[in-house]
Amino acid sequence: MKNFVFVLIIGLCLATLNCAKVESIKLVSKTTENIAIKGYDTVSFFAENGAIKGNPQFEFVWNGAKWLFSSKENMEKFQQNPEQFAPQFGGHCSWSISHGQITEGDPNVWKVVDGKLYLNNNSQVKEKWEAEQKKLIADGVKNWQEINTKQ
Repeated sequence: MKNFVFVLIIGLCLATLNCAKVESIKLVSKTTENIAIKGYDTVSFFAENGAIKGNPQFEFVWNGAKWLFSSKENMEKFQQNPEQFAPQFGGHCSWSISHGQITEGDPNVWKVVDGKLYLNNNSQVKEKWEAEQKKLIADGVKNWQEINTKQ
């Protein structure tokens, strides 16, 4: 019986470690309060109005972060398909990720390309990113996979 309990405890510990590793891979850019992309409504970037701050009344936890929305409708859209609305590279700066670095993205410096949301750190970086946008998106995708693997 002692061996069974020991094996069960070891198994639970290993399962917990594996789950913790999977959770850490998600690398969502969040505040110290665990709020994704500084509290902006990620669905709003795809509407005419652009970037709008979310309301804590409309909160949804996904990928280890709290996502805030400006309306119940936007929250429900996100809940149905988070990958469609979540920013690429976890909301980190697209230019930095394309160069193999992780820096915070600014929700006020953004662009939707081919139905995907990209954030950059500042307007100067965004200009550089846009100058080679297609190449830097491809580089970012490759680097993002490597960054996630190392976590």
